[in-house]
Order: sequence, then structure tokens, then C-alpha cells
Amino acid sequence: MAVDYTVIVVYLAGMLAMGWWGMRRARSKSEFLVAGRRLGPAMYSGTMAAIVLGGASTIGGVGLGYQYGLSGAWMVFTIGLGLLALSVFFSARIARLKVYTVSEMLDLRYGGRAGVISGVVMWAYTLMLAVTSTIAYATIFDVLFDMNRTVAIVLGGSIVVAYSTLGGMWSITLTDMVQFVVKTIGVLLLLLPIAVVKAGGFSEMKAKLPTEYFDPLGIGGETIFTYVLIYTFGMLIGQDIWQRVFTARSDTTAKWGGTVAGTYCLAYALAGAVIGTAAKVLYPNLANADDAFATIVKDELPVGVRGLVLAAALAAVMSTSSGALIACATVANNDIWSRLRGRTAEGDHDEVRGNRAFILVMGVAVICTAIALNNVVEALTVAYNLLVGGLLVPILGGLLWKRGTAQGALASVAVGGLAVIGLMAGYGILANEPVYYGLLASLVVYVAVSLATPATDTAVLAAWRERLAGREVPEPVPAPR
Repeated sequence: MAVDYTVIVVYLAGMLAMGWWGMRRARSKSEFLVAGRRLGPAMYSGTMAAIVLGGASTIGGVGLGYQYGLSGAWMVFTIGLGLLALSVFFSARIARLKVYTVSEMLDLRYGGRAGVISGVVMWAYTLMLAVTSTIAYATIFDVLFDMNRTVAIVLGGSIVVAYSTLGGMWSITLTDMVQFVVKTIGVLLLLLPIAVVKAGGFSEMKAKLPTEYFDPLGIGGETIFTYVLIYTFGMLIGQDIWQRVFTARSDTTAKWGGTVAGTYCLAYALAGAVIGTAAKVLYPNLANADDAFATIVKDELPVGVRGLVLAAALAAVMSTSSGALIACATVANNDIWSRLRGRTAEGDHDEVRGNRAFILVMGVAVICTAIALNNVVEALTVAYNLLVGGLLVPILGGLLWKRGTAQGALASVAVGGLAVIGLMAGYGILANEPVYYGLLASLVVYVAVSLATPATDTAVLAAWRERLAGREVPEPVPAPR
């Protein structure tokens, strides 16, 4: 394993070096939080694919393939569909807004009343997303070094917190681009063909496994529908995803670069399912489906290649973890803390110091929560249920329906979020009903309250349309309370 250890150590050292280099470029709020809004198509596509394809997509995607066969691709596939929908239909308009957070978008659209409550919901989502990604370090470092779970979480989490704190989005962008390349080589170009060959090829896989393993809908229609609601719609509104859209050099880059990234996700989804199916042939009696990735890497890959593929798994986890961390810190500072203090914008250098401090604080909170938490699936389900149930309707409503009002948006966030929490307590965290009924309640309340309250001030809507068109205008004065 010495060669494999060397590959991993070199990779981790490279991540820290990228963070140090990025620190030299992050000298203003824009540079620190959104990489100066200067990313071109190639870098934008790579970093967008890197952030959406995390440990759940890699380790979890292979696990679903092990359990369900080719239909196990649906979870990651719906992530790709969501990214495609965001890129084709919304990303150009989002990029032209020139904001930093989803809550700022809601304030612009509704007149400055939806920021704090939506910020709290988005903060909870990004925090849990960062936590679930951080927990995944335990699995990878256990395979590598037979390391204690807590030590693994602290080691992996500290590296991500370090380079994210140093250079903000510039460091994360540079590391994500490296991680995208490592994931592509490790998973698509190495692990996929080796796994299929070791399993005897597709003909042997078909002969040894039940036919339902090759049924594209074998995982079940209700499960696929739930994936669409949670992951496809979640991609449309998550702060971690929007913050990457804000880094695009132009609305054209956001649209077409995101389309390329979404297409890549579809290929990655199929690759994970095929690897998992091959692992089922090789190891039919694993106690836990999520062990399939680590087992096939550990037992079937040659020295050196094994280290690179494990680095690819680390890359997948780190890219999602760092993206969620900076999103969590941005929301905590800009949408919650600053608003509660009634603070006006500081100078650029003060803004950098403040956001850097928030990344450090949120990073420590993420590591501590990850150590205390055991069930990754439940934590991720809570995060996405809150996001979709509480924020999908007011965000898409603001983009698509001019009659939506601030009162309707606030009521939608409150009712949708509380409904999801209450239904999860009643039906169970992993049940499908909470997100179904929570989303429906949010929609009904948004429409009803918006129609029952005065329309949004025409000056606010006019300023909103100007921003959507990419024309800089002074921020509208909020309507009287």
C-alpha cells in the first residue's frame, strides 16, 4: 500500500497548496465568494460537475447499483437532470442578477422581506449537506489507513476547512477542477472498465444476476418520482449550486457550461450503477451495499491505480463538502448575521476577513456535528426535505409568476417547512409523504396568500426586471411595512 499512500498524501498536499495559492487572488468579497464572477466555460463546467457529484453520488451511487442494478443510476441521474434544467431554463437569469445568495434574490423579487427566514432554512440545508459529506471521510480513510472514525473526520474535514478558509471560492474552484480530473480518470476511465472486465463482461453479468438488475425501472416508480422531487428540484434552488452559477463569466457560460456538466452527470450515474452491478457479481453477499465501492477498489485494483481511485473518492467528497461549507458560511454571514445586526456593507477587505472567519467557524461546527451524527441518509433526507418543501415554491414562483407577493413567499416558507418537519415526525424521516405533502401545502399557501394580498410594488418589479435583463440599477426601496 506504500504507493497508494504516496498518491493520497501527494493529492492532499496539493489541495492545501491550491488553497494557499487561491488566498493570493481572493482580495475582495466578489473574489472570495464567487471567484470574481470570471470563470470561463471549461473551468465552470468542471467545477459545477465536481460540486454536484459528491460522496453520495460516488459511494452511494455504486451502492445503489449493487442493490438494484442499472436502475440504481436514478438517484445520480435525477441530479444530472436537475442541473440540466437549471442550466437551460434559469441559469442565465440567475447569473445576471449579480447577487451572492438565494435570499438576496428573494429580497430583490419581493421587496426585502423574505431574507432572514429563507436564510435560516437555506443555512440548515447547507450545514447538513456539509456534514453528510464530511462523514464520508470516515469510510475512505478506514479503507486507506484503518483509521478511527473521529480521527478520519477531523483529518479530512480540517483539510477542506483549511483551503476553503484561505482562498474562499478561488481555492475551492482550483481544487474542484483538479478533483474533477481525478474523478474522471479514477472512476470513469479506470474503475469502470476494470470492474466490468473483472466481473466477466456484460454477458457474464447478465448470466449471473436476476433480470431485474437490468430493468431501467427496477428501483420502482415511486422511488424515482421521489428522487425527482428531492434531487432534481433541489438542484434548482440550492445555495451551493447557485453560488457556482454566480461564478460564471457570462450568462452564456452559465447556460452552456452547466449543460455540459449536467450531461457529464448522466454518464457518471450510469457508470456508478454498472460498477455496483459488477461488484454484485464479484461479491454477492456484502452486508452493506455501500461497502461495494471500497471492497471492489481494495480487492480488484492494482497498486497505484487503487490509490488514484481512492483519491477520486476523496475528490468527490471534498468537492461537495467545500462547496456546501462556503455556501453555509455565506448564508450565515450575509443572510442571517448581517441582517440581524442591521449592518451595512463593509469595505472589501473587511468583507473578506468576515467571510473567512465564518467559514472557519462553520467548518468547526460541521466537523463537530459530523462526529456526533451517525445516520448520513437521514441527515441528507432532512436537508433536502426542508429545502424543497420550504423554498422551492417561493423561489420558482418568484422567477415564473409576477403575481407572487412577499406575504405569499413568507407564508409558503413557514408552512412548507413546518409541514415537512411535522410530517417527518409522524411518518418517519425516510418516508416519501413529508416532501409530497409539504410541497403541496407550500404551493397552496403561496398561491392563496399571494392572491389575497396586494400585488408587489410596481417599482420593485421594475427593478427586478432590470436586474434579470442584466442591467445594473440601484436596489429598490422596500415597500412600507
